[in-house]
Amino acid sequence: MSETLDAMVRAAVRASEIITQIYASDFQVYMKGPSDPVTDADRQANTAICHYLGEQFPGVPVVAEESDPSDYQGFASSERIFFVDPVDGTSELVNRTDEFVVMIGLVDGERATHGVVLSPPRQVIWVGELGHGAHRIDRNGTRERIDCSKTTALAEARVVVSRSHRSPSLEGDLRRCGVSQILQLGSAGLKSASVAEGSADAYVALAGAGKRWDVCGPDAVVSAAGGYFTDAAGRLFDYRPADLTNSQGIVAAGPLLHGKFVENLHAPSSEDNSLGKR
Repeated sequence: MSETLDAMVRAAVRASEIITQIYASDFQVYMKGPSDPVTDADRQANTAICHYLGEQFPGVPVVAEESDPSDYQGFASSERIFFVDPVDGTSELVNRTDEFVVMIGLVDGERATHGVVLSPPRQVIWVGELGHGAHRIDRNGTRERIDCSKTTALAEARVVVSRSHRSPSLEGDLRRCGVSQILQLGSAGLKSASVAEGSADAYVALAGAGKRWDVCGPDAVVSAAGGYFTDAAGRLFDYRPADLTNSQGIVAAGPLLHGKFVENLHAPSSEDNSLGKR
C-alpha cells in the first residue's frame, strides 16, 4: 500500500479497536433524530480517526459524520479532503447484526482516490487506490487482489440493497428489469465491498442514500476494483457540494452492468459527466 493508504488503514484499525470494545458492552443508544441512532462507538471512533488523520495529514480537512460542521468549514476549497463514517450501519450495530463497518475515503482533485472499508466483527479490510487496484485483507493478514464481476445480464445479476431501509419500490423496479436475485445487507460499505470483490454484481439505492461520507471510501474501493460508482443517473459524485446529501441514489456495479442499471431504473436524467453511457 502507499503511505497514504497505509495511514488510512491504521486510522480505521484504531477506530475498530474502540468500536469492538464498546460493542462487547451494554452500550447506550442515543437518537440524533427519527430513525437516526448514535452510540459512544460512533463518537469515540470519530474522534480517534480525526485525531490520527490530523496528525498524519496536517492541513487536509476531515469531513466526518460525528464532527461539528464547524470543524471542516471551508473544506470544499481544499485539493484533498478526507470523508469519514466512523460506524457505517449504526442501526445494524444497535441491532447486533454485525453488518457495520468503519469507512475512510480520500478525495484528491475531483475523484475519490483512496478508500478503506473495515468490518470490526469480521476483522476484514477492503482497500482501494485508483490506478493501483483493490485488495481484501483477512484477519490473518492475507492480502488478495479483488475485482468486480464480469456478469453481463441483468437477469443473472446478484443485487444488494439495504436491509434497514427496505424499498418495495426499488425492489419492484429491479424485478421489472429482470433481476431475480435481490439480497438484503446492512451498511453501504459492506454492500459496496461485496461489489468490489465480486460476491455481488451491483449495489443499488434510489433517492436518499446517506451523505458523502457514506460513499467516498466505497467509491474509491469499487472504482479501484474496476467498477463504476455513481449516483442513480450515472453521474460521478461531486465531493464539494453545498449539500452533502446523496439525494440522487447510488449505483455501484461492474463495467458490463452499470450502464444497464442506469438506463433501466427510474432515475434523474444523466448529465455530461455520466458514466451510464459507457
